[in-house]
Amino acid sequence: MYWLDIFRFIDSNEIEIKYAGRYGAKGEKRAPRTKITPEQIAKQNQRNRVKRMRRIIKANFEAGDHWVTLKYPAGTRKGIEEVRKDLRLFIQRLRRAYKKKDEELKFIYRIEIGAQGGIHIHMVLNRSRGDPASDLMIQKAWKEGRVNFQSLYEDGSFIKLAEYITKEPTEEVNHQMCLFCEEDKAELIKYSTSRNLIRPVPERKIYRRRTVRKILQEGPTPSKGYYIDQSSIVQGVNPFTGCSYLQYTEIKIKDGPPGKKGRKEDV
Repeated sequence: MYWLDIFRFIDSNEIEIKYAGRYGAKGEKRAPRTKITPEQIAKQNQRNRVKRMRRIIKANFEAGDHWVTLKYPAGTRKGIEEVRKDLRLFIQRLRRAYKKKDEELKFIYRIEIGAQGGIHIHMVLNRSRGDPASDLMIQKAWKEGRVNFQSLYEDGSFIKLAEYITKEPTEEVNHQMCLFCEEDKAELIKYSTSRNLIRPVPERKIYRRRTVRKILQEGPTPSKGYYIDQSSIVQGVNPFTGCSYLQYTEIKIKDGPPGKKGRKEDV
């Protein structure tokens, strides 16, 4: 028995087919398994974190929204609780500004310490429409220093942004974090979001092994009104379980499907 999970977005659907039963159960023909190491588990967990974050970004933000860095003047040294207070005030001011325009603020943020010990805040924010422009509203709301702006773009399905938000601290950053207590360290290795974000939940269908074998052999078929992004096809065998899997994305037809080749790899 296999699960087919469909994550639906405005202009695309992401499909994952994977073995749903107990590994080693009767009837599941598997390839040889590989013993899992702690390093491999950590790597797989990080891939899963990136995937979840990318889908959250994809469900709530779009090209043209903001990726900002809230900065303090050079040489500023503040405790995490002070930074959190500054951030709460910033969000309150910005939320009021959005509300005046009958808009709802959405955000994802992560507090980060640089290799030289300077603290800054990275945030994904939805763009406000009309006047005043949201970049002016953001700079006005952050009273502690400068704001660096970039616009989101969907090339790569936001994966680079998701990787950055969920990344593990580098060795240099870990050295700077030694100056903080354990509670404050926890704030520097996690991200936070507004409560109004959509959390993508898949629609789940159950397929029998015979049906899935045909899909794996002949390739997936797109839903009506969609085409399959051939570069998104990932098909193979999980080396840790020996079970086959298939992942791909289908795009809503607008100007017609581009011609791209798929790829085959192990996870």
